[in-house]
Amino acid sequence: MGNLRNLLAAAAVLAATLPATAQQLTVWHDLGDNGIKWFEALSAEFAKQKAGATVRSQSFPTDQWFGRVISAINTNTAPDLIFNNYERVIRIQDQTGKVVDLKSLMDKVPDKGFLSEDDMRVATYKGRQIIIPIQRVQMAFGVRKSWLDKNGGKFPDTWEDVKKLAVAFRDNDPDANGKADTFGLALEAAKPRDLIHILDLFMFGSGLRHTLVDPDGKITVDEPAHAQVLEEFLKTYTSYRFVAPDTINHSFAEMYQVIEGGRAGMFRVGDWNVKKWDGANVLGGDFVSGPWPKFAPDRQNAVVIAGMRGVAIPENSPNKALAQEFAAFMLSKAAQQASLENIGAGVRKDLNVSKLSPRAQFFAKAEGRLVAYDFPESVHAFYPELEAAYHRKLMSGIANPPADWKPFIAETAKEMRDLAAKLSKK
Repeated sequence: MGNLRNLLAAAAVLAATLPATAQQLTVWHDLGDNGIKWFEALSAEFAKQKAGATVRSQSFPTDQWFGRVISAINTNTAPDLIFNNYERVIRIQDQTGKVVDLKSLMDKVPDKGFLSEDDMRVATYKGRQIIIPIQRVQMAFGVRKSWLDKNGGKFPDTWEDVKKLAVAFRDNDPDANGKADTFGLALEAAKPRDLIHILDLFMFGSGLRHTLVDPDGKITVDEPAHAQVLEEFLKTYTSYRFVAPDTINHSFAEMYQVIEGGRAGMFRVGDWNVKKWDGANVLGGDFVSGPWPKFAPDRQNAVVIAGMRGVAIPENSPNKALAQEFAAFMLSKAAQQASLENIGAGVRKDLNVSKLSPRAQFFAKAEGRLVAYDFPESVHAFYPELEAAYHRKLMSGIANPPADWKPFIAETAKEMRDLAAKLSKK
């Protein structure tokens, strides 16, 4: 009996000296190679505090990500964590109803003073905190620097500045290839989030709020300042001829082809774009970023926080407890530093930015004045349906431009008011 007790004691001592049982977390995202590198770095950092734990990530194109996540959750084959923009996680919650409420977890995180009220508001949907905010998505107005240098060298501050440059970039052969193959701006329009997203940036970046509807449900489309921006925006696609003729069919991928192919003088720059566009095989760092243009001298323009990427956990996460530990860890300084270096974004204010290029430091240091998008999806459950109708109406105008945009905008506003009133009663 004594020998048995000795053996058991020895076994216990040996077990205590062995590494913890290996546990692997799986996270699905749509950040491509940079995202995979980021999660590899996170796995190495997380293992320092959780022996035996590893993190494996898989990246899917956004449309595939939606389908795979929804199917996996509904068939009880979910990954441990999912990572994406807040509005995409809202869609997952709407489709499945199986995203963990992370409020109690967030309450236990001691180091979170860097998160703002806006950050936490966008993390919440229908009373549930469905993501932990990890990366603010900053979006600036970008200009090809070499083209700008040939045409005055002054970054455009006003919409009039933008229009003058757009004509020069379209007509003056700024890439000196002897061909008429350049455009003033690269935009997109094919889907609701393509067209309305760009309109959001012009609206909020010029100092306005609420592109389509305010938190009280009031339609803002035909308010004078909003109508001014909307009319100029629609003319950009039509009578001004500042974009490629087929831009009405462009989504993110096609817009990027125009930008990365060196055919556009002005474009949206997201903080996540910089690392790739600094590359010699893309733009080679030949761009400069700044606030969106002013449409009125009495309104201050800005760079737009147009989204929030965050981590969410399915209710049927295979390793839910460990997944929650990792989700909280993603707010740590080490994890956020890895986020900044691999993706170009984070939420903490105490990170080392010295290794970043000047173009990346513009975002990391928040050198431009920042304003936050109002995230209407988190306020009005009917917003996606309203936005889809707004997109259809604006696309009809772009396809067949009216002689006068003002009656078109007034008619559009009335249609949106009628639809919002109907949808809000559902």
